[in-house]
Amino acid sequence: MHYILTILLLTTCIYAKTADFSIIIDEKFNNALVDVAEDYDRSISAVGFIKKYKDASSNSSAVYTNAFDYLSSLSSSSGSQMHLVKVDNSADIVLRRSIDLSKFNEATSLVKTPQNGYFIGGHTLEGSLVLLKLDSDANKIFVKEFGTPNHDKMSKLVSLRDGGILAVGSSTASSSQSYDIFKNGLGLNDIYVARFSKNGTMLWSKKYGSYEDDAGVDAVEADDGSIIVLGKINKDNRLGATLMRITEHGDKIWLHEQLEDRGITPHRIIKLRDSAFAISLSQKDEMNKEQIRVIKIDLQKNILQDKTIHTTYSSVLKDIREYSDGRIVGVGYVQDSYDTDGLAMLLDSKFSMLLQEHYGSRDYDSFNALDILHDSKIAVAGVHTNQDSQETNMWLLKLNQDLSISQLSYKSTDFYSMLSELFRDEIQRGELLIKEDLSINFSDERLYFQVGEYKLTDVQKSFLDRFGKKLFTFLYENKEKIATLEINGHTSSEWGESDFSNSYIKNERLSMNRSFATLSYMFKSQNDKRQKWLSEILKGSGLSFSKKIVVNDTEDKERSRRASFKVLLLND
Repeated sequence: MHYILTILLLTTCIYAKTADFSIIIDEKFNNALVDVAEDYDRSISAVGFIKKYKDASSNSSAVYTNAFDYLSSLSSSSGSQMHLVKVDNSADIVLRRSIDLSKFNEATSLVKTPQNGYFIGGHTLEGSLVLLKLDSDANKIFVKEFGTPNHDKMSKLVSLRDGGILAVGSSTASSSQSYDIFKNGLGLNDIYVARFSKNGTMLWSKKYGSYEDDAGVDAVEADDGSIIVLGKINKDNRLGATLMRITEHGDKIWLHEQLEDRGITPHRIIKLRDSAFAISLSQKDEMNKEQIRVIKIDLQKNILQDKTIHTTYSSVLKDIREYSDGRIVGVGYVQDSYDTDGLAMLLDSKFSMLLQEHYGSRDYDSFNALDILHDSKIAVAGVHTNQDSQETNMWLLKLNQDLSISQLSYKSTDFYSMLSELFRDEIQRGELLIKEDLSINFSDERLYFQVGEYKLTDVQKSFLDRFGKKLFTFLYENKEKIATLEINGHTSSEWGESDFSNSYIKNERLSMNRSFATLSYMFKSQNDKRQKWLSEILKGSGLSFSKKIVVNDTEDKERSRRASFKVLLLND
């Protein structure tokens, strides 16, 4: 496997990010991000957990008469806590909050609300299921603790069309059929499903299973409102997958078990654009290596496609999504004898592999979840282990469609600072001004045009040589972030005795000539490689006197006769 993650540790921060869109949040002990979603403001939110340890000094004076009492006192001293992270397009953390609950807990799933808030699902370490609704600033709206009298765990929250939420997980099997929600389960564990309204009211909760060991993994809502539940089963020491279709009220319509000698592990089910369903599984081959298997079924559990993707190393896709053109993107992990890396894979509509990439260091790294963003890039949440460390860290990154790591989107304020530093001497000499919108205007009177003139003077050419060398080199070094470089020509508003209409038209032509003279002179001074790149970003415009310089309600005609520049970034 190859390694293409470079980590730049920031000694003054608790997280590190690279020149690529890759953020590693390093907290004490083991931590992870388990789910991710795009926010309506185009930022990215991810949920996971961090480890918290209570101060043991408060009980230092306690006296215990036996070892069991002492161990009981320690049982609530350490554990996990749900943690939410939100980052902007520059990979800066804009919100980070641990969800303070009375019991230690772990998050397993994240769903966005129409108000740009969050539903977060998980479970306490004591065995209760938890559903939280947060506002856009991660303030708690409500917390629901629910489940059975037994030990329960949540696997996934599923967004429903009515704005409600479906919680899918597992519950230790009931010892009695007297429980109202009991549905045919006396095995080790059963599938547990609960439905909530958008306001957090539980509409129903039910258990499903066999006399074997069952657990809920995921679910998806069909077009008719019924629900397909994906589960796993351990029967006679064989691992398998279960598919169950239930009504919107939780009544079972059909159940299908998929058991094979080599064992199957289910990971995710999604609804496709053609209303069929794709299921991500993993299955061991004859060499005992996990291989990816993707199955497509219809609403009547007919298998439409069944594809095993053979890879050199053990590989698993823990989460999958469909692009608008039918391609499938998935993330998970790839493992050899030495380490585990995060895996990203792109499949065509027939589930044949198109691309795969591995990301990580020489220790344990894994991707847990993904979300396809509005621009078809991919947000990924997972875990990363620093070299020579035994503790996992939260990991959030963004991939392009070709599965390469996306570059950071710089803010205009970042570029403003860099341009201001680049032209610090020119600014101090009063030759130019740079604004935060990345516009550049000349302020030396020798750089203005004379009345009616557009041909460059020797002074203007000399300055443009120095200015262009700096500007074009800087922009070329940051070309992945540059959308356009505008070179605009301007005029003052007068034109002899002409009326307004003729004055504007004649000044428009003059301003275009000034733009062209400046653009062509600077362009011709570049080498072929630089010229080809500039041809893709340069935009020359004549603005007549629409942007004339006005000081104290009076036009400054001399300063209005100019050329100006403006940098537009790709994320503007």
